[in-house]
Amino acid sequence: MMKKINLVFAALTLTIGASHIQAKVSEEEAAKLGNELTPLGGDKSGNADGSIPPWTGGITSPPGGYQPGDNHPNPYPDDKLLFEITGANYKEYTDFLSDGQQVLFETYPDTYKLPIYPSRRSASSPQFVYDATKKNALSAELVQGGNGIKNAIIGIPFPIPTSGVEVIWNHILRYRGETIKRFAGQASPTASGDYNIIGFEDVLLVKYSAKEATADQLFEENILMKFKQKITSPARLAGTALLVHETMDQVRDPRQAWTYNTGQRRVRRAPNIAYDAPGTAADGLRTTDDFDMFNGAPDRYNWELKGKKEMYVAYNNYQLHSSSVKYADILKPRHINPDLTRFEKHRVWVVEATLKDEFRHIYHKRIFYIDEDSWQVQLADMYDSRNEIYRVAIAYGINYYEVPAQWSTLDVLHDLNSRRYLALGLDNQENMYQFGIELDDREFTPQALRREGKR
Repeated sequence: MMKKINLVFAALTLTIGASHIQAKVSEEEAAKLGNELTPLGGDKSGNADGSIPPWTGGITSPPGGYQPGDNHPNPYPDDKLLFEITGANYKEYTDFLSDGQQVLFETYPDTYKLPIYPSRRSASSPQFVYDATKKNALSAELVQGGNGIKNAIIGIPFPIPTSGVEVIWNHILRYRGETIKRFAGQASPTASGDYNIIGFEDVLLVKYSAKEATADQLFEENILMKFKQKITSPARLAGTALLVHETMDQVRDPRQAWTYNTGQRRVRRAPNIAYDAPGTAADGLRTTDDFDMFNGAPDRYNWELKGKKEMYVAYNNYQLHSSSVKYADILKPRHINPDLTRFEKHRVWVVEATLKDEFRHIYHKRIFYIDEDSWQVQLADMYDSRNEIYRVAIAYGINYYEVPAQWSTLDVLHDLNSRRYLALGLDNQENMYQFGIELDDREFTPQALRREGKR
């Protein structure tokens, strides 16, 4: 199944096994950030044939007419479709496709396609994130065999990575604001296209990203972020809630989680909300660590950094995010409506995660493709124990330019065994994300979870 990966530069290989690993770079290397490298560590230059342009700062302000609370209008309304990759011609583009993308063309040859648009390097972050990233490059360290970090705050911890586990930490800790509240829907259509929408209210307090964060305090408290999720619909599930405290050193203190069940009317510790435990109300179509493309402790895998690759990935999907689009327009049998999607050529880091012999997980191997400009996982191919592709996950991203922050507006996980998919993050018919809301630690306790569930 695996085909040769066309790398932009020589492969880098490092499997994390030591208990304490230096990840700092030299002053000379760090000086490249903001010069030949972007402030977050991507190559600032374009590619040889001009199909990937130089990074010139990304989106630094909202387009005219935008008001906070709106669905984000497309900042590139005049861009024209360049061409489409379909089941009939995809073999002409295999150098720029993952194995999982190719299997989707083989599985749905008559309906699946990638509309290709001009590449726009729209990713951006606030200046204080860039400043913190440069400092992190000189100080950030991996601990506990790569299963924790220290001496990093706010920005990307490892903007000039030398190992796969550093790249995955960059994804986990990429900037998305300090406090976020979002309303989103989830659907898992049947093979015939029937579906129900599950409504979620998510609240996120990112301690790592707080402007007042200090490395010593984060390391002492050992909390990266706090996450609370409540199901809002349908009525039979409404009130079911989840609370997670994510730690910096996941060996010293594993993730703490609690659930509230409306039927039992009580809060319970949930130590198994991690790894390949089934995702909330996902009909068995994702694991817990599939959420946000990957989350949680990296300790069950060996992480190998393969290098960089030019690739067609979902980017600037403002049409898919539009309030003029209804869920019925998006959710179709077998896969979402490809006419609403946008793919562009970008450079991505390639990281291969292979399950360690002493652990179990339904994914024996995972290959992640991570955007060089934002550290967002754009695509993931997941393999079963037979080394066959089991699931393919795609993040359809936009720049939330009022922050600014690059994040997905919709994650879609394709299950190739059942010929079904899970769409997570539907926001077209919901209140828009709220960034910078007032939150404090008192709202992220088991007692607060109980109150949320009873409302």
